[in-house]
Amino acid sequence: MIIPRTLQERIKYDLIHSGKVILLYGPRQAGKTTLSKDIINQTGLKSLFVNADQLKYIDVLSSRDLKQLQSLVSGYQLLFIDEGQRIPEIGINLKILHDEMPELKVFVTGSSSFLLSDKVTEALTGRKKTYTLLPVSMQELSVNQNKFELNDQLNERLIYGMYPEVITTKNYKEKEDYLREVTTSYLYKDILELEHIRYPVKIRNLLKLLALQLGAQVSINELCKSLGLNRETVERYLFLLEQSFIIYRLAAFSRNQRAEIRKSQKFYFYDNGIRNMMIDNMNDIGIRNDTGALWENFIISERRKKLLYGNAHVNSYFWRNYAGAEIDLVEEAGSKLTAFEIKYKKARLKAPKAWIDSYGDNYQCITKENYLDWIL
Repeated sequence: MIIPRTLQERIKYDLIHSGKVILLYGPRQAGKTTLSKDIINQTGLKSLFVNADQLKYIDVLSSRDLKQLQSLVSGYQLLFIDEGQRIPEIGINLKILHDEMPELKVFVTGSSSFLLSDKVTEALTGRKKTYTLLPVSMQELSVNQNKFELNDQLNERLIYGMYPEVITTKNYKEKEDYLREVTTSYLYKDILELEHIRYPVKIRNLLKLLALQLGAQVSINELCKSLGLNRETVERYLFLLEQSFIIYRLAAFSRNQRAEIRKSQKFYFYDNGIRNMMIDNMNDIGIRNDTGALWENFIISERRKKLLYGNAHVNSYFWRNYAGAEIDLVEEAGSKLTAFEIKYKKARLKAPKAWIDSYGDNYQCITKENYLDWIL
């Protein structure tokens, strides 16, 4: 099964026409290498494929030596570097290639944005175009599947998630085996290798705590107590997990009204399957007590993909006041605010009165009946 990716045509056009270095970030196993090779094959350009794990390439591509770089790419029209964050000083060497060999197309992938972007952002200012590839979206699946088929597979998506190999694998045990391999071998690999984490087990325990608090307000102080770590360390781990595209956070929305909670935050997982594997619960929807949280995570993640791929400039939050009134998702686009409630079963027809009184009634409830129209 071939899954069309939304970014494919845009990246191909920029690779051929923009004259800039193309950088593709995203979590491990999200399909970056497959997508990149498909794009490159479609260009018809003579291409050098570099595996950044091989020492012979690392030495040249970190050399800052124009003659060595020219020798490497001589006779090729396109240079593709997979997992570029593994190459020391990758940024300055890409700058040399771009400035001294402007006719050469350069395409680089990196699995963790903080590892690659720190090395390339300054060196490639004005010389790069950046894309982020997340696990497969429902929008991408809709190219080959109608709404009936998408709905028919919904429970599977809520449990096993949206990684490409999960979707293309039919056997449920094989899906679980794959997700177990991802969460044990790939998920923290870049963090542990390059950030010199002293207590790697603490990162896994932190993710478990976040998985158990999915959709709920999270207290950093409580995380610190549970993990036996100071606040600075916990905040650093959260930052690394966000930059590795494992989790993301929603801050509380407030216009500084006294009754509103302002400093709280919620954490969500980019993929339901990863979240469920973290707590070792792959049970069916019918026998779970966290269905509402799974639904909320799935819907907000799919919305995040849609906004990202659509280049929409939208800020996302949640909202709550001290009386307990709550909105799951608030989107701020310019001066426009829209409130969304995400309900697995029964729809809520109106926003809380406190929200309406302060911000108006631009409100929608997302349920199983209308979610596809919203995320497609």
